[in-house]
Amino acid sequence: MARQSQRIRRVTRGELARLTGVNAETIRYFERIGMLPKPDRSEGGHRLYDDEHERVLIFIRRARRLGFTPEEVRAILGLGGPGRAACAQVRDIAQHHLGQVRAKIADLLEVEKLLAATIARCSGDADPQCAVVDMIQEGAAS
Repeated sequence: MARQSQRIRRVTRGELARLTGVNAETIRYFERIGMLPKPDRSEGGHRLYDDEHERVLIFIRRARRLGFTPEEVRAILGLGGPGRAACAQVRDIAQHHLGQVRAKIADLLEVEKLLAATIARCSGDADPQCAVVDMIQEGAAS
């Protein structure tokens, strides 16, 4: 039985945007900064994206949703990207990212405590003296 050759799917930027949920201008940006490989072009000069572009773009979108910086995503892609990068190297990047996430959480917890304490001191009436305004004003000087 003869084996059929596998046909490579080629899509336009608009179709790639629809398939991945990524804005067409964002796709163009990722191309420009080197996160997404340059696509082939049709005889008419139109960009034609393939399954690899779709896979990389979905990876970028998910990594960004997890808060990885563009530099961190670029580093992972530079290691070979999904399915190719050595886990130990990706783990180092993720460990660094986790440290940043934990630092942000600690900062937000401090902000939460400050806001809760200040709101508790706020009278909430028509008095122009307001603990929240005072806290913001005092904080602005630091």
